[in-house]
Amino acid sequence: MGDAGQGGGYSSIWAELMGVPFRQGWIDAGGVRTRFLQSGEPHLPALILLHGTGGHAEAYVRNLRAHGEHFNTIAIDMVGNGLSDKPDVPLEIPVYVDHLRAVLDAFGIEKASLSGESLGGWVAARFALAEKGRVERLVLNTTGGNTAFPDVMERIKTLSMASVEDPSWDRIRKRLEFLMADPSHVSDDLVATRQAIYAAPGMVEAMRRTLVLQEMEIRRRNMLSPSEWGAIRAPTLVLWTSHDPTADVSEGRKIAEMIPGARFHVMDRCGHWPQYEDAETFNRLHLDFLRGRS
Repeated sequence: MGDAGQGGGYSSIWAELMGVPFRQGWIDAGGVRTRFLQSGEPHLPALILLHGTGGHAEAYVRNLRAHGEHFNTIAIDMVGNGLSDKPDVPLEIPVYVDHLRAVLDAFGIEKASLSGESLGGWVAARFALAEKGRVERLVLNTTGGNTAFPDVMERIKTLSMASVEDPSWDRIRKRLEFLMADPSHVSDDLVATRQAIYAAPGMVEAMRRTLVLQEMEIRRRNMLSPSEWGAIRAPTLVLWTSHDPTADVSEGRKIAEMIPGARFHVMDRCGHWPQYEDAETFNRLHLDFLRGRS
């Protein structure tokens, strides 16, 4: 099987990382064995990248090269996801926030910029409220935390559970295609990577714990209120897309308008993973903001 990647030809995660100074490792974050991908020298300003529901660090594989030149860039598998530990607790937002705090402490990072996609943005926003002195800059990329649309929640639950209960090639691909404006951007290599993660023992139970945020009562008690969005003080970029499957552009604009001084940008021809689907544009916009150039 072949597939067309960015610029044509075969798309491979390893090809994205060839020539990139990076390492994969595990760190004990508050008792949670946590997997990470890291690029950039430790003395550089820290940047933490946070994936979405059921995701993993490979969501940022196309961003490590560019960001590692300027930041100590760390993409993690959040607690209960990817190859990190999966404790037997419902994964509500405070659990992720505590884990992120433990990750920073484990790396000896006092202050970092945070960039989160979907669930990762929701976690980053909550962390920015809880730990105002530890967040340099904040990027909320097609973020959760402000909407509770029953049809979207049900689709995420259905696709996610189907792909762990039967981690076949077609089901995994269908789950990943949900994230893209152009389904052809889902490479065979990406499918194989997620398939390996989703086929691991205990993943069905772990996904159920992850998907508690798709239950209305639980979701609502974890969402940010307008006053909470308004209490975020870190310089913030709200990044949305023209084809986000979870909420339209107006929702992103609404979030940006609630955060004092927030910037808002819409990436065209992208779905829920703009950092992957149009990495060149994302890297430019993202780095300009994180480096204080826009």
